[in-house]
Amino acid sequence: MIVQGIELDFFRNYAHLEARFDPRVNLIYGENAQGKTNLLEALGYLSAARSHRARYDREMIMLGVDEAFVKGEVFSRDRDFTLEARLSRGKSRQLFSNGVRLKTAGELSGILTTVLFCPEDLYLIREGASARRRFLDSAICQLRPRYAQALNEYTRLYEHKTRILRDWPENPSLLATLDDFNLRMAQTGAILIHYRAHFVKRLMEHAPAIHADFSGKREDLSLCYDTVSTVTDPQAQPKNILEQLLEHQESHRQAELDCRQCLSGPHKDDISVSLNGMSAKTYGSQGQTRTAALSLKLAQREIFQEETGEWPVLLLDDVLSELDPKRQAFVLNRIQGGQVFITCCEEDKLNGLEGGKAFHIKDGKLI
Repeated sequence: MIVQGIELDFFRNYAHLEARFDPRVNLIYGENAQGKTNLLEALGYLSAARSHRARYDREMIMLGVDEAFVKGEVFSRDRDFTLEARLSRGKSRQLFSNGVRLKTAGELSGILTTVLFCPEDLYLIREGASARRRFLDSAICQLRPRYAQALNEYTRLYEHKTRILRDWPENPSLLATLDDFNLRMAQTGAILIHYRAHFVKRLMEHAPAIHADFSGKREDLSLCYDTVSTVTDPQAQPKNILEQLLEHQESHRQAELDCRQCLSGPHKDDISVSLNGMSAKTYGSQGQTRTAALSLKLAQREIFQEETGEWPVLLLDDVLSELDPKRQAFVLNRIQGGQVFITCCEEDKLNGLEGGKAFHIKDGKLI
């Protein structure tokens, strides 16, 4: 799986960019705030139509401009793909694969898969549950079109239900729609729980071994998927999970009305990470939690390779500078194979990786 080239128009700080990439290592260097991360964001967007740092597409359009364009030439599944995304402030985005407009972002699934490391990911274990949910969502959306569709719908339903609960005392007629929203949220929520549970199971097959290698066999990493308390088997079929979600909703109905917040559903899911049987978030050192976070990301990469038969494109966004030499060496040794993009401030950071190409970015331009 290789990104052969990219073209950008009015994306972030790029008025226009055209670049051809090496199938092995691509070093993107330059001073801070020049557009290095923006380039990786564009590559990641082509994989699932999601940004790791923008909630709305309009945030990625250059200021003073109404539309932006991202185009990538990708070799995947033994054939060539041209992926395009057209972003607009006033209209819905448009996605294309080989000139055919896609109905949903889920149709991008499996064409281009990417794994992103950024400095924020090193705090994945120490942050709140929302960070670990984003990690799950970003990974599963690239593999499962049905999950991506369910996640988008659940997010929309959640926002509607939140407004109902917030406003019902002033407008009691809103409660007439609450049961419909609860049912649809339970239906889509059951899909999310099913896929999340299976992905965490896959993580458990890879991450502990990676962490053991990383720690010199001194630490045992374990993971546990935490979801709605009434769900007895998160890996069960969604139709079985549905009944248990409806039971939980009903038991929390009055509490939701009283506090005017949505209390029931997979929007509160989390992954518990333990080292030697103790909570990594509570008791782990900074070095231990960073190692655990890196192990989860490298496990994600291995799962993608198993799933698609090809190594995903790896995006390392200034993460090496945040690691000590030992962790740098471990990561670079573990990512041999597949295409890699590395951003940094200096050109001499290939650190022994064979082959490659360097790109100097300055003020949204390729120098």
